[in-house]
Amino acid sequence: MKELTAVLTEATRSIDAAYFHLNIDGGDAIYRERVYCYELYHQMRNQWPRESPFYLNGEIDKSAHPILTELGAAHAKPDLLVHMPGYMDGNYAIIEVKSPRASLREIKIDLDKLAIFVNRVGYRRAIYLHYGYDNDGVVKRVAEISSLMEGLPSIELWLHSNVGEPAEMVLQLKGKN
Repeated sequence: MKELTAVLTEATRSIDAAYFHLNIDGGDAIYRERVYCYELYHQMRNQWPRESPFYLNGEIDKSAHPILTELGAAHAKPDLLVHMPGYMDGNYAIIEVKSPRASLREIKIDLDKLAIFVNRVGYRRAIYLHYGYDNDGVVKRVAEISSLMEGLPSIELWLHSNVGEPAEMVLQLKGKN
């Protein structure tokens, strides 16, 4: 799906501040990954090419999927999938999203999930999208963790740092060989 980069770029540019950093009554605004993901899904669907054979789905529960159970991937719930449902050869992209509050443990879990879906399930593209105003250090932390992982496929690290601006791919991650 050659349009995915353009769809993701325009969709992230269109995310409003209210979905980026959620206002809380009586407290400071906070990052809420689900709020951001649902709005990202909405904005991506608004940009989706009408004739595309691929579908965008969010957080699909794979626990009852017989093939994914066999592949050791049924436990995972990817944030977003670009695929042809019901057709394993139509697996195109997996997208995981994280805020700047992500712990090293959460980053490792996400990288493992992305790796499983590329290495075992056959997805062709893995995108790790970090969003938030204080993304300083995210690239370094993610690159550091990924460099220690064996068998990590090529994963695109994207940053969405400011409302009204698009996310950008900033690094192609690769694990140790």
